[in-house]
Amino acid sequence: MPIKSIKNIKNLKGKRVLVRVDTNVPIKNGKVKDDTRIREIIPMLKFLIQKKAKVILVAHLGRPEGKIVNDLRLDPVAERLGEILKKNVIKLDDFIGSAVVKEIAEMKNGQVLMLENIRFSADESPSTRSLRGDSVEPGQAGIKGTLAKKLASLGDIFVQEGFSVCHRADASVVGVAKYVPSYAGLLLEKEIKSLNQILNKPKHPLLAIIGGAKLETKIPVLQNISRIADAILVGGGIVNTFLLSLGYEVGASLVDKNHLAIAKKLACKKNIFLPLDVVVGTRDGKDWRVVSIEKKPHRICEPDEAIFDLGPVTIEHFCVSLTTAKTIVWNGALGYFERPPYNEATNALAKMLASVSRKGVFTVAGGGETLEVLAALKLTKKISFVSTGGGAMLEFLSGKKLPGIKILEK
Repeated sequence: MPIKSIKNIKNLKGKRVLVRVDTNVPIKNGKVKDDTRIREIIPMLKFLIQKKAKVILVAHLGRPEGKIVNDLRLDPVAERLGEILKKNVIKLDDFIGSAVVKEIAEMKNGQVLMLENIRFSADESPSTRSLRGDSVEPGQAGIKGTLAKKLASLGDIFVQEGFSVCHRADASVVGVAKYVPSYAGLLLEKEIKSLNQILNKPKHPLLAIIGGAKLETKIPVLQNISRIADAILVGGGIVNTFLLSLGYEVGASLVDKNHLAIAKKLACKKNIFLPLDVVVGTRDGKDWRVVSIEKKPHRICEPDEAIFDLGPVTIEHFCVSLTTAKTIVWNGALGYFERPPYNEATNALAKMLASVSRKGVFTVAGGGETLEVLAALKLTKKISFVSTGGGAMLEFLSGKKLPGIKILEK
């Protein structure tokens, strides 16, 4: 079903526009280390400023779990945002209350104001409220949705621009949209369009690269994508569980023994490809070796060893596969990339993804680890579309309806 877009609202002059953004960025010594997520919302903010709206930003930082944590205040974010916009961003020390109402009432057209970390409220997240013992309803703050109603009262219009939080039924994601006219922002529309292109209208061959450490979070994606993908290349820690399910001995490798049955079922699909060789060794990366994976199950590594990366034969095979595709989606690192030499597969695939992108292949990448690698290699801008969502991207590709998007449907 189509969603309502902020682009369709003709007159925003003087309107108080409440915008939910995700500026959950790394902070070190009071300064933003990586401003990628902040830069992603700039087009939306410039659009609203140009329309002479009063822009009120709702955001979070970290996991304060309903408590005020001074190190998680949004001052560094507001400061960096102001630097990029070349415009003063008003930063408040609260998100509701008389002082907030007064500040917003005094805003001039085209000004930008950032509320304090919304997760300082125990009424923001269903998980925080359940820990407190409240009866939890999706998108409701406490039992009566008090936080959502109070936030909604601050704006004439609500814009959802934080795709990466759309899988959460939080007060500032779903609750607010119940009480005020709500629309999708520019970035959110771009996310939906790009990911829908993967699911609904991909150019074939469609190839998926699925990595990461936790198989549980990837199972729904693998199940859904396997229906439409021509090939799925599997890497990362989830490979270990697949191999164990097929009878291989994987030593001290990270495995998910709760999902061995489903792993075995997935591994038998004709379009899911496991590695031909792997790198096993010690966690510190000092002792390692390459082991070929034979068709007949065997011992891959000793009890004190673990699988940490894909081997050179697999890397070459996967890279060649990328050159045959017309659409590629990638989520999750392919090895223990934080510790060289176990970053070879992840780096090689990232470089190849950028290479085929230049040749016209539609490429989509997402997930925290994936984005970290692309940024470190300075390849982010060379990918067709980089999703800001981690869990949200996984749920979307799993075919699930995201609460934060569903509420915006016409």
